Amino acid sequence: FGTAFSKVNTIQTHFSSRVHLPSFTKWQSSLFLLISINSIMATDFCTVDDVTISDVELCPASWSENPEYFGMSSYFGGTPPLSTAIGYLVVLGFGALFSVFTTLVVYMDKIFAGNATITSEHFNTAGRMVKTGLTASVIVSQWTWAATLLQSSNVAWQYGVSGPFWYASGATIQVLLFGVLAISLKDVAPSAHTMCEIVRARWGKTAHLTFLVFAFLANIIVTSMLLLGGAATVEALTGMNYELASFLIPWGVILYTSAGGLKATFMASYLHTMIIFAVLITMITIVYIKVYSSNQIYAFLDQTVSYSEEQCKNIYSSDGQGTDQFFQDADGNKLMACGPVSGNAQGSYLTMLSADGLMFGIINIVGNFGTVFVDQSYWQSAIAARPSSAAKGYLLGGICWFAIPFSLATSLGLASTALMLPINSGEAGSGLVPPAVADHLLGQAGSALILIMLFMAIVSTGSAESIAVSSLIAYDIYREYINPDATGEQILKVSRIVIVLFGIFMGLFSIVLNVIGLNLGWVYLFMGVVIGSAVIPLWNMMTWDKASGKGAVIAAWSGLILAISGWLIGARIQSGSISVATLGTNEVMLSGNLIAILSSGFIHYVYSKFIDPQDFDFATLDANIHLVEQDLSGLGVEQQDKDELRRAKRWITRRGYLLTFVLILVWPLLSIPAQVFSESYFAFWVLISIAWGFGAAITISFLPLIESQDEIGRVFSGMLNYITGKEGDAGDYAEEEPAAKTVEEPAKEEPAKEEPAKEE
Repeated sequence: FGTAFSKVNTIQTHFSSRVHLPSFTKWQSSLFLLISINSIMATDFCTVDDVTISDVELCPASWSENPEYFGMSSYFGGTPPLSTAIGYLVVLGFGALFSVFTTLVVYMDKIFAGNATITSEHFNTAGRMVKTGLTASVIVSQWTWAATLLQSSNVAWQYGVSGPFWYASGATIQVLLFGVLAISLKDVAPSAHTMCEIVRARWGKTAHLTFLVFAFLANIIVTSMLLLGGAATVEALTGMNYELASFLIPWGVILYTSAGGLKATFMASYLHTMIIFAVLITMITIVYIKVYSSNQIYAFLDQTVSYSEEQCKNIYSSDGQGTDQFFQDADGNKLMACGPVSGNAQGSYLTMLSADGLMFGIINIVGNFGTVFVDQSYWQSAIAARPSSAAKGYLLGGICWFAIPFSLATSLGLASTALMLPINSGEAGSGLVPPAVADHLLGQAGSALILIMLFMAIVSTGSAESIAVSSLIAYDIYREYINPDATGEQILKVSRIVIVLFGIFMGLFSIVLNVIGLNLGWVYLFMGVVIGSAVIPLWNMMTWDKASGKGAVIAAWSGLILAISGWLIGARIQSGSISVATLGTNEVMLSGNLIAILSSGFIHYVYSKFIDPQDFDFATLDANIHLVEQDLSGLGVEQQDKDELRRAKRWITRRGYLLTFVLILVWPLLSIPAQVFSESYFAFWVLISIAWGFGAAITISFLPLIESQDEIGRVFSGMLNYITGKEGDAGDYAEEEPAAKTVEEPAKEEPAKEEPAKEE
């Protein structure tokens, strides 16, 4: 009542001074007092554990069931929801499990299906006969980084609905367009093992060494993000030591990758992808079907942005009065998701009109061109695919992959801000939004599911990066400059040694990055600055006969120098100093990314067009690439049908460009008239994310099995015959296909059969 009397006196004085009425009589004052007290007492203020939050009527949505969130400055707060033993079980146990699984599958394929012993060619190319479904599954697996699961929800936490969309679309178009390069590779360089072999065959030694450097940078950056996000999440969820997690996580990759090579990696990747999609659809179902609805999330998001800055300070303080608030830092930067979103239309999370969201989208597009076009693992998947499957596999893989960041972040990422969980900006930047929401919704089960999902992403992409680095060193360094006469056995040995050494190196390197103070979000924005300048020269190498090798070298190095210079200068101009924090702002990262890709493209075009134009005959390219064991599997006449390859190239070019146009321009433009989404518009948006997620999960899970039913049937048939005691080797009881023809061992010719003369 003391507060009530104080407020009444203030109201009375304010009212009299504004309206200029005579002084209230005694009875008038008493009546006004009673009315005012009744009004004040009728107002329901947010109260948690007998603490009233000043000036806040509606509590954050999550406080009703979890009042302990009040006063928390971070969600995890150093107390992990899972035991350390579970961390060790996932990190070490799953690695051992997949090693046993893939080794067993490769062994069964060899014994019961009659397939040949692994050669160096087979180890690094998987026989060049992978079908569409498995190619798509592998693309989804390789492109699902820790950042895909973690950073996508971080940008939803920051920008709202535009974040998941720009993450998904900005990283899908590169896979769609790479399908053009994939089919071009099958046409002009089918014998290649690495992209740098193609560079060497067309442009010579200097260009070869240049792009070898950029290829290694791409592999190191991608693996760094895997380990930074993975180790941070493992530490937050299980309490496992960060440095130890960084060092042990690669061993799950090392074991089965070194054992089975690219084919084993592909088989494990299929299983990883199925598990990732299983967790994905579980989270979508929990958020939008079982626990909440799109209408509830919509209302909660509106409530989040309705708070003023003072109200947010009161909410995120220790006493509810704004004392010792942790809503903002000393510089006024927001640490928690509360209040209007700066740069968004009407400050809403429910709009595509987001300046920072669009800026992130541009950075995302540029940076991811580098991590696809300059990453050997994507070239290796193209090399492994059969020609008829390369284009379709990349297109289908890109479409299915879109669902992972879009659907996951639209559910978990938006739920984090709608419920106003006490996730601070540091946790969000480290990728801890999904595990926090999953833990809130499902408790320890949710934390465990996200941990398993994350580990699947780490080992699937990590194995692809490991085999990519091993191929680059084995073929482009060891065979090219150290031992030109290397045998297949020597190549195989070097490949396996490199996989082990690279895993150990990356574990140590990620620890160094963490000590420096770099997190997942920072490295993700930075990657385009370093490798973006190699993108357009590599595209030109495969598609433009006038592309100059000297121009490519000059463009790649000049673009890198200009990008880093612009990046540093931008930080200095914007903030007056250069530090990890000032170099990591969206504006500075955007300038560096754009300078990298645009300057190198301009330089290479001008040099090739006006200074050193070439007239290269692509028909001669493959002759400069040599096999080791002359294994011609996947290189037969049927696989090299030029008419079929031209049709496939037209098919992927038209569809790749069309889908790129739709995802980058048409979809965002159609969302502009809506401005801030209505409840029904947001419901439709959520419906698209749910349908896309379920459709992608079904396609990527069942298509590889349907396409491989003959091979699976041969394995089971061989096993049955073996169990029933049919003697002999695999060739006696398995429906074995003819062995691949090789140069050293030509196929035996069968006697010609007389054919009846055709009637004229």
